[in-house]
Amino acid sequence: MCDLVARTGRHQQRYEAGCRLVAGCIPFRYKSCDISDDKHNMEVEVLMINSPSGPGLLFPKGGWENDETVEEAAVREALEEAGVKGDIVSFLGNYLFKSKTLQDEFSP
Repeated sequence: MCDLVARTGRHQQRYEAGCRLVAGCIPFRYKSCDISDDKHNMEVEVLMINSPSGPGLLFPKGGWENDETVEEAAVREALEEAGVKGDIVSFLGNYLFKSKTLQDEFSP
């Protein structure tokens, strides 16, 4: 994906078995504790964002759209929600997530 574009609305988002599919990431970077480049001697900083729907922190995530891969969706969401760019290092897996926000006809 060459151009990252902020998306609005849910009409292009993916659903499976009546559930909206989302993509997200855990943005991190290594912070050096000494002169060595050895990753075992480095601290890891993890980025979380404020939740717009209430108190608490969360990782950037959002709707996975029909015209993008899950990796492209995760990269786009990190830029849209946290303002960060990076490289995807590994796929961590799938999990079920029940939104606390109001549900509508696009989010059963």
